[in-house]
Amino acid sequence: MDLSKYFQEHTGTGVLATAADDGKVNTAIYARPHVFDNKTVAFIMRDRLSRQNLLKNGSANYLFIESGAGYKGVRLGLTMIDESTDPELIASLSKRLLAGKEYSANEARFAVRFSVDKGLALVGGEEIIFE
Repeated sequence: MDLSKYFQEHTGTGVLATAADDGKVNTAIYARPHVFDNKTVAFIMRDRLSRQNLLKNGSANYLFIESGAGYKGVRLGLTMIDESTDPELIASLSKRLLAGKEYSANEARFAVRFSVDKGLALVGGEEIIFE
């Protein structure tokens, strides 16, 4: 599977799961990841619980449910590589402008990069091999 092509061709709902160093799990709705290659993705994050968890425990899982009937999608096992506050990088990755309803434009944003450690089908244990 070509990860970049997959996320260009499919719409749906994404959930990022992180855990604190004490094991408490957090889930949050996230857009499709920004795909650099089949082993590296990024999300634009605010300084909220998901990011705070990642700073303590760099492991995460991303679940993507495709729009439409049935249960199709992918699960990605992720490990945080780094984060950047570079405004040019964040602007290049941002797909939409703030509507001013959910977030303050003054709130810090971070481009958080992850290595893709494993891919699984949404349902079942079928491993996804990335080209």
